[in-house]
Amino acid sequence: MGTGEDASDRARDAARMTQGSSALRRVARIGFVVLGVLHILIGAAAISIGVGGGGKADQGGAMEQLRHSAIGGLVLVVVATALAALAVWRIADAMLASAAEDATKWGRRLKNLGIAAVYLVLAGIAVVYAAGGRADPSQSSQTLSARILSAPGGEILLVVIGLTVVAVGGGFVVSAITRSFTKELRMPPGTRRAGIELFGVVGYLAKGVAVALTGVLFVIASVTEDPHKAAGFDAALRGITALPCGPALLCAVGAGLVAYGVFCIARARYERM
Repeated sequence: MGTGEDASDRARDAARMTQGSSALRRVARIGFVVLGVLHILIGAAAISIGVGGGGKADQGGAMEQLRHSAIGGLVLVVVATALAALAVWRIADAMLASAAEDATKWGRRLKNLGIAAVYLVLAGIAVVYAAGGRADPSQSSQTLSARILSAPGGEILLVVIGLTVVAVGGGFVVSAITRSFTKELRMPPGTRRAGIELFGVVGYLAKGVAVALTGVLFVIASVTEDPHKAAGFDAALRGITALPCGPALLCAVGAGLVAYGVFCIARARYERM
């Protein structure tokens, strides 16, 4: 028992040292800027699709655009490094949260670990593009869905995954309505606070809608037993165009994702770290 407690104490000490690193915090803050740029590019692509243009409104499309810049390889290395640092910071925060008695801290722990996993995946995609390769999130989503459906009970599992993603999207919407995202920031006074809250509310609403629609595609793939239906973020956004006033709605969601990107850039300065 003592050995387990000692290991836990050492892990928490390591987490405190990690979070106490000013160098890590600086790089992690750059990670928020990176997230902002990625969402702005995705949002711009969604608007382009909404007005009849081209583009791919997902992480892969955003990475492709960065690679085509004059120093694309270097930019993508910075992207990967910053996102990895942000993931490490989230993991350290999760480890410290688990030390508390309050049961709500366990929810915070799971949330941070999930977010860290997303950041690490994005960092991996950036590395692939920096090395000259290509990663298609839509294809990966379809491949994963196909493997799940081929397993015993796969249809149920895929529905659970889809509903979980929908719930995550719902969480973004709730955060927008309650403005709970402000608790993670050292909010400035005056007009800057109002501006950050406005971009946050609009951005969280758009992000929530896009994520929830992605989860719906997983459920549809399970019901139809067609893994190609689970085509990821880009397909979820394109699906909006099939709705009444769909192109206008897609442009609105795209603008919201741009707003979320601006909010993420503001987080680089005001996040509690």
